[in-house]
Amino acid sequence: MLFKNPPQAMNAELFTLTYGAIVRQLLTDLEEVEEVNKQLDQMGYNIGIRLIDEFLAKSNVARCVDFKETAEVIAKHGSSWLSITCFVIIGVEEKKSRIEICTGIFLEDNPLVDFVELPDTCQGLYYCNVLSGVIRGALEMVSMKTEVTWVRDMLRGDDAFELQVKLLKQVPEEYPYKDDE
Repeated sequence: MLFKNPPQAMNAELFTLTYGAIVRQLLTDLEEVEEVNKQLDQMGYNIGIRLIDEFLAKSNVARCVDFKETAEVIAKHGSSWLSITCFVIIGVEEKKSRIEICTGIFLEDNPLVDFVELPDTCQGLYYCNVLSGVIRGALEMVSMKTEVTWVRDMLRGDDAFELQVKLLKQVPEEYPYKDDE
């Protein structure tokens, strides 16, 4: 056994530096920035599909009735699990006679970017793309097919960190058995 009393929370600086080392290694191994973006998103997706179970079990959050309420729960409760402070702005877009519900998630405090400065060779990198994957994976596990993209990124010179979450479709819940009673 490595620890007699394992720490409850990882030091934020250690987490930030470890994440930076992972991104750096991906850049070295994959060489293409777009491939690194995809890999970070996939890593986040895998985290999100596992994290949602623990979040639902420990957060005592009631079932959300719509996408707006879900987005508010992400901002209020879910982001604290990732040590990120954020707020949400809900919007509705109409495209090709189809209404899409969009959410802007603005990150006020993002510890992943502490100590980070992107070199010119990495300008296409979405350094925090793991977060978009986490959100997409968690929402998929609660029956919401979404598209999560970065709209603004301070590492790319923007004035804020902003993720856009589009609800593509609500997937009906499937039960593993049929109740014949």
